[in-house]
Amino acid sequence: MVTVRALPMGDRALLLEAAALDDVVTLHAALESARPDGVTDLVPAARTVLVRVDPARTSLARVRAWALAAAAAAADAARPARDEVEVPVVYDGADLAETAALLGVTVDELVRRHSEAEWTVAFTGFAPGFGYLVSDDWPFDVPRLDAPRTRVPAGAVGLAAGFTGAYPRETPGGWRLIATTDAVLFDPDAASPALLSPGARVRFQPVRAEARRESRRNAGGEPTPGSPRGVSPLFPTGDAGSTAGARGFEVVEPGLLATVQDLGRSGVGGLGVAGSGALDRAALRTANRLLGNPEGAAGLEITLGGFRAVAGADLWVAVTGAWGPVRIDGRPVDPYTAEPWPAGAELHVDWVEHGARAYLGVRGGIDAPIVLGSRSADLMAGLGRPALRAGERVDVGDAASVPIPAAPPAPWGAPHDDELTLELAPGPRADWFDAEALVVLFDSVWTVSNAADRIGARLDGPALARVRHDELPSEGMVPGALQVPPSGRPTVLLADGPVTGGYPVIAVVTDASLDLLAQARPGTRIRFRHARPPA
Repeated sequence: MVTVRALPMGDRALLLEAAALDDVVTLHAALESARPDGVTDLVPAARTVLVRVDPARTSLARVRAWALAAAAAAADAARPARDEVEVPVVYDGADLAETAALLGVTVDELVRRHSEAEWTVAFTGFAPGFGYLVSDDWPFDVPRLDAPRTRVPAGAVGLAAGFTGAYPRETPGGWRLIATTDAVLFDPDAASPALLSPGARVRFQPVRAEARRESRRNAGGEPTPGSPRGVSPLFPTGDAGSTAGARGFEVVEPGLLATVQDLGRSGVGGLGVAGSGALDRAALRTANRLLGNPEGAAGLEITLGGFRAVAGADLWVAVTGAWGPVRIDGRPVDPYTAEPWPAGAELHVDWVEHGARAYLGVRGGIDAPIVLGSRSADLMAGLGRPALRAGERVDVGDAASVPIPAAPPAPWGAPHDDELTLELAPGPRADWFDAEALVVLFDSVWTVSNAADRIGARLDGPALARVRHDELPSEGMVPGALQVPPSGRPTVLLADGPVTGGYPVIAVVTDASLDLLAQARPGTRIRFRHARPPA
């Protein structure tokens, strides 16, 4: 059996905490082998497994009982047999010699130990497909770099603490780099997108640099630009995924930020992939209903306005969410109404006056490549279509399923962005804070800082005092989690936020309140109140 502690993580998830990483691997395998309907994702981490739940299909109480029973029955034998993954590497990393000296061994000894060890992917996080690998054969605890690199190339193999891992794409990073690989580590179009997924057994196979160069020549040369070391591009170029033909529009000015978003990805947290999707889901759903689209059809999320585009064909559009002037061919039009957009006319979503994010729905839905079940852009991970730029064409699909409805008198008004009241559900690490911290959290007025984007919103206000100051092993995160760094001032994670994190979560914004938070802009005041316990 695996002894676990079930901790709350908002109103749609719970966190199962085990004593050791090896227990997490066993627990995750046991949960995955008997996952019931309504459990949408399982995200293993250093000491925990995050269990995400769809409350429309099951309840947190039912899932908690299932998870505890599965933990009690779990055993090493429950781990499914997995084929061994061989990763070819050249031991040419920038930190190889320095790391060997730091550990008091020769370079040859470090290479031998690393390549002869049998590794297991304990969990993924940090970036899509980035696996944290552990081994009973590996005796070293390797300190991270004092100053992280701003650029670690894709395919770099590194060491940190008791882990090894390989970077699927170019990112910043603080691991000590000892090798490189040409292996495709993450391909969102593959049946199994992550080469190194949780539970996989892995060996690193040393190859000579000359052999790799010969292999590249035989394969047609060096990896293509944008796909370094053989890592596949995450956004296909050209017309991949497009079915719209001539229907669409051309971006004249994208404004501050315009991205394609639908209702996001589900069940991919275990691969290190965030859910993404529209931050104000209600606004996107409403735009689609006004146009006769399915609620989950893709639209554009326009941050703070300033967007202009010209229609290439006769279209119908609706603008919802943030409130500001909207014009078609210079004519003012109302928000929250379906409006014709004639071919050749310019649509202008001006700078918004209330709220932060406007949603442009188009009858038929925005057509963009489907990546891991969604058309949503995840700018942090490089998934989906990148942020729109001037001169780019946006195609329109054929998702409309019913005629444009005869809309009733609009009950909608400008979003409240001066002061919001958001509900908080319990977080897993409230006991890391002193008793006064929770009083301060609910009694204070917080202010959204300038550090607010699709990843998260940092709040300005009083510091929340901690009673524990040790390092928290990385654990699963959810949108709405209030992470509290050493400064004591919380950050609310949003749809593009990291799948795992190492700051304690004192509380979690409820799912219903996240749409309100999507319309908060720098300077918006926030008050918190306790959420009602689930029925």
